[in-house]
Amino acid sequence: MSAREYDVIVIGAGPVGENVADGAVKGGLSVAIVESELVGGECSYWACMPTKALLRDVAALRAVQHLPAAAAAVTGTLDPAAVLARRDRFASNWDDAGQVSWLESAGIDLVRGHGRISGPRAVSVTAADGTTQELSARQAVVVATGTSAAVPPIPGLADARPWTSREAVAADHFPDRLAIIGGGVVGTEMATAYSALGSTVTFIARDGVLPNVEPYASELVIASLEAAGVRVMIGASPEQVSRDADGAVHTTLADGETIVTDEVLVATGRKPNTADLGLELVDLAPGTWLTVDETLRVLDSDGNLVGDGWLYAAGDVNHRVLLTHQGKYQARAVGEVIVARATGAAVDDAPWGRHVATADHSAVPQVVFSSPEIVSVGHTVASAAAAGIAARAVEYDLGAVAGAALHADGYQGRASLLINDATNTVVGFTAVGPDTTELVHAATIAIAGEVPIDRLWHAVPAYPTISEVWLRLLETAGR
Repeated sequence: MSAREYDVIVIGAGPVGENVADGAVKGGLSVAIVESELVGGECSYWACMPTKALLRDVAALRAVQHLPAAAAAVTGTLDPAAVLARRDRFASNWDDAGQVSWLESAGIDLVRGHGRISGPRAVSVTAADGTTQELSARQAVVVATGTSAAVPPIPGLADARPWTSREAVAADHFPDRLAIIGGGVVGTEMATAYSALGSTVTFIARDGVLPNVEPYASELVIASLEAAGVRVMIGASPEQVSRDADGAVHTTLADGETIVTDEVLVATGRKPNTADLGLELVDLAPGTWLTVDETLRVLDSDGNLVGDGWLYAAGDVNHRVLLTHQGKYQARAVGEVIVARATGAAVDDAPWGRHVATADHSAVPQVVFSSPEIVSVGHTVASAAAAGIAARAVEYDLGAVAGAALHADGYQGRASLLINDATNTVVGFTAVGPDTTELVHAATIAIAGEVPIDRLWHAVPAYPTISEVWLRLLETAGR
């Protein structure tokens, strides 16, 4: 069987793979993208978009409840069916026709099926009916297969038919009782949504709630969850899970307590989708994260390029940053650097160059859509210390900012800067409070651009907005 030949083959048609393919096509290369599930990937159907659709009504009602006149005009509670219907629209009803149409319009060939590396610059695709076809790449193969939920080896858990993030996001109802195992972003956001939409939630967070954010931010979110009726169990450790004949789930903790719920959601981390990718054919271990160089080419265990550098990995699968927007950022660099190498153009691989993903190391923005939201960019106090950066923290009460006080009665929040006095720049920013999400990009620009503190004084925030916190933080830091 002769192989269909392209310049580039991308395995995985999520946002990362789509962006790699788009960049390569715009550079004049031919591209095939391989997908075994829905074109658009995890973010479109089981993560970013439907998750935020579930949470948006919750946030809107919260905002109304903190404005007396608006609160008086709103009666009743959220309509779960209407929330689910809107969620379905944002998940395109789990139909990828629109995404497929975009691929066609962009000149990207779609190959349906499971892709495996079958040799140097070669990919074998097995379709749902068992038929196979061979593809070969003149320039590069890009792995953009992402991650899936990791289910920890708690006795009985796998047999208890637990929900993962997919089931929780795509559920057709809100169970009366829900246990959540895992205190990270997924667990926190689902505890926020499900408790607001009618479920009694038990949140089992052995290692804490949002342990990687600034402690003051997680503390405010914990207080909000508890005020909403969520039972937050920090330090609790599940040791046995079972589902009985009536469908109820029994989660037994290390202290002997058993929690009975209708469903249990496991949100304890992610694993790379590389178990059946053919990595053994390029001397890599199946099921592992892929290590990459600064232009996202895959490296072997000795730090050498796989082959002559024809294999790339972008997005979650390389374990640099497990965020969709950061994966798309990597993808843009990968698409363009493949074009540069294919055409003999110069490769700009210096820090902050066109063909590298430098921001992955120091300027990553993230939003946790909890109630209240948490936004962060760059380092926390803990991560800066771990990186050997001598940074001082400056904090300010967001509720004392005029724009925040106008935004909601009883506004509670906090913001902080991490300042590296040696470089006179901001290396970290965190804010927690209602509707802080739109603060994040200003912080990203300040950190990625390494804007000197002296110049930031001239970036005057409009009054009265929540962004005035920037001025208050600088005043607190002192000249």
